[in-house]
Amino acid sequence: MNSKSKILIAVMSLSLALGAATTASAATWKASHPRRAEVNARLANQNKRIDQERKAGDITKAQAQDLHAEDRGIRADERFDASDDGSHITKGEDQSLNQQENSVSQQIGH
Repeated sequence: MNSKSKILIAVMSLSLALGAATTASAATWKASHPRRAEVNARLANQNKRIDQERKAGDITKAQAQDLHAEDRGIRADERFDASDDGSHITKGEDQSLNQQENSVSQQIGH
């Protein structure tokens, strides 16, 4: 066997091993960890509240768009935090996300 063949076999073996590792990590990923579920439920509720306030005329279209953008940012933070810790968010990350949600919630009104 020449050196090119050996290199090709080594590269293919490495590719297979990496593919198996990626599949294994994807199988352990949990989309609904309890802290994530709580954060995402709050975001869904806030989304409805923003829409209700807009329909009622309590906020302008531009204000609703800004609030939705803030919520999308919080959701992006949540996803980033979860991707960094095996699909979980830590207690500290949960508290930070809740503070961000509280800020948006106060802007929405009642």
